[in-house]
Amino acid sequence: MHYQTAKANATEQKEQRKALRNNMTPAEATLWRALKGRGAGGLKFRRQQGIGPFILDFYCPEHRLGIELDGASHRHKYDYDEQRTAYLRQQGIRIVRFSNEQVFSCLRGVVEEIIRVAKEDADPTPNPSP
Repeated sequence: MHYQTAKANATEQKEQRKALRNNMTPAEATLWRALKGRGAGGLKFRRQQGIGPFILDFYCPEHRLGIELDGASHRHKYDYDEQRTAYLRQQGIRIVRFSNEQVFSCLRGVVEEIIRVAKEDADPTPNPSP
């Protein structure tokens, strides 16, 4: 499948990405501790990855998987989040969203779901023999 290629980590976003990494929300910091160093099933994640005009909270390039955490700032941004997700899908990136509350109340379940979704594309369905 062919996707339009968006510029990753645009230079003009560099300071914003750095500021986001240095000022993570408590939920982002909690999830990052679980993801960093291939802590989630051996998956490598980057934090605050730029894709086109957007910055993903976490991104697994091997599986083209973006993880977004939705806190209070997202409660009234449904249209923006939908447009953002649609754009990222056009880039071939799957997006999984979790609320901050999910990260705090069930971190293990969140990490297990991330691993499950990431590995979906790694397990090809066997073709029936002719």
